[in-house]
Amino acid sequence: MKTLLIVRHAKSSWDSAGISDIDRPLNDRGKRDAPAMAKRLIKAGVAIDRFVSSPAKRARQTAEHFIHVFGKKDKEILFIPELYHASMPTFTDVVGTLDNGDETVALFSHNPGITAFVNSLTEVRLDNMPTCAIFAVKGDAERWSEFLSAGRQFWFFDYPKAGQSD
Repeated sequence: MKTLLIVRHAKSSWDSAGISDIDRPLNDRGKRDAPAMAKRLIKAGVAIDRFVSSPAKRARQTAEHFIHVFGKKDKEILFIPELYHASMPTFTDVVGTLDNGDETVALFSHNPGITAFVNSLTEVRLDNMPTCAIFAVKGDAERWSEFLSAGRQFWFFDYPKAGQSD
């Protein structure tokens, strides 16, 4: 059984107009939401074997907040350049090449591709994957190369404002 946690990066800053998209950092809300969401996973008893991220600053910082909460080191994050604004085929390729020794993988990336990807995994559909949302899927696969063709089931969906009234 393999488990995939798809995480959209936390809220990013738009304060500096001259900064390139790939270099946009998290804003204050993003810096609060990322560790809070990681703590929710720990409270729920979720263990993560591997953290995989887009190299974009906002995705990297989100992954770093998660990995710190899980008591691991930044250098353990696997950065895959193709996850920056990844398309559906890219997500498929990345998942198929994950290390089979890892049972649970957290994958950090961006919209719009991440919403399209999660909508392809199960019968659960989202209009939009909110910032710092986690979409979790379990697959009846021994190898990651089999994950997307194996039977998959929706496990949970969580995001920072879940359960809050606006």
